[in-house]
Amino acid sequence: MSQVKYVVLYESGPDVLALAPVHMAAHSEHYEDYAARGLLVAIGTFEQPEVNGSMCVLTTREAAEEFAATDPFVVHGVVRSYRVHAWTDVLA
Repeated sequence: MSQVKYVVLYESGPDVLALAPVHMAAHSEHYEDYAARGLLVAIGTFEQPEVNGSMCVLTTREAAEEFAATDPFVVHGVVRSYRVHAWTDVLA
């Protein structure tokens, strides 16, 4: 049975390589909280994240939008912009 999830696509900011290490602890705490609550099911970077960005998958649109808007990486400019897309997981 398929299931709708919500993918957040992050576009890296111009200083991602310098800023990411500075804000990694807060970012990790942020995503671990969502994972512990069962809202975040996947997160990670693409190959060459400074060029290709990163993504995460959440269980609801509300969780996805809240996650991205309050992520320290977004708040502190590690991420330049993000988009939320509904995605049908046909294997779920």
